[in-house]
Amino acid sequence: MTKLILILVAEIFLLTAVASAEDGFARTMNKKLIDLPNHETLTHLRLYWHDSTRGQNPSTVRIQQPVSNSSLFGSISMMDDALTTDVMKNSTVVGQAQGIYAGAAQGEIGLLMVMNFAFKTGKYNGSTITILGRNVVMEKAREMPVVGGSGMFRFARGYVEARTKFLDLKSGVAIVEYNCYVLHY
Repeated sequence: MTKLILILVAEIFLLTAVASAEDGFARTMNKKLIDLPNHETLTHLRLYWHDSTRGQNPSTVRIQQPVSNSSLFGSISMMDDALTTDVMKNSTVVGQAQGIYAGAAQGEIGLLMVMNFAFKTGKYNGSTITILGRNVVMEKAREMPVVGGSGMFRFARGYVEARTKFLDLKSGVAIVEYNCYVLHY
């Protein structure tokens, strides 16, 4: 009987060792090893996104045409839009919104937004927040998640609320207010 118990205990240890070896790619870490503080900070940023699809120096270019002329569905555009501190284009530029938006809805102007807000001045210089979500352009307020970040926004999460301040489809100019609520270390 004792021999049987010893064999069972040995098998359990062996199975535990094998299972641990299979998960050898992951481990729990101490936050202090990568200089993470013990508490998170909630930061609110109000930025103005300036998008221009036409003219001499557009900030957005279409890289894939829509599947039909009656909709934006299937279109893909690459952006490098100024982020400013005020609605006016000549206000202080604090960074760039860089990424892609794509027509993802057939019955409305619904975009898939994939972009980084890359900060180029002040306290957040060199840091980014990453936004990924659905933007139904004609709705008054749209919410999209913040899914990550870098620099000061390492391990970021949160959301942004977008509100169109100016839209002229003929000239291809849009100004959107982004209120960003970001939890980060």
